[in-house]
Amino acid sequence: MDTLRTWGGLIGISGVPALVDGGGVTAPTFRMYSPDGKWFAEGHGVDPDIEVVDDPAIMAKGQDPQLERGIQEVMRLLSQKPPLPPKRPPYQDRAPVSQ
Repeated sequence: MDTLRTWGGLIGISGVPALVDGGGVTAPTFRMYSPDGKWFAEGHGVDPDIEVVDDPAIMAKGQDPQLERGIQEVMRLLSQKPPLPPKRPPYQDRAPVSQ
């Protein structure tokens, strides 16, 4: 078992109309780059921030280690920085102005 990164298809296609016979032709139209301005390597994919072992046997038993680890991380982040409720503004007087 090992951890997985994304599949690495980082050059994408979009908005390609179908041909009259139902077939299609594609052309690359965009590519991904990192926040620091470097192009991702095509075919490599993005390495995970948090490694979780991919074990199909565990998934077959109805467990989802990636989901469970994701929930664990969200709960950890929420405990570090709980959400702040928005401040409610005072109610407005929306009564019509008499003339």
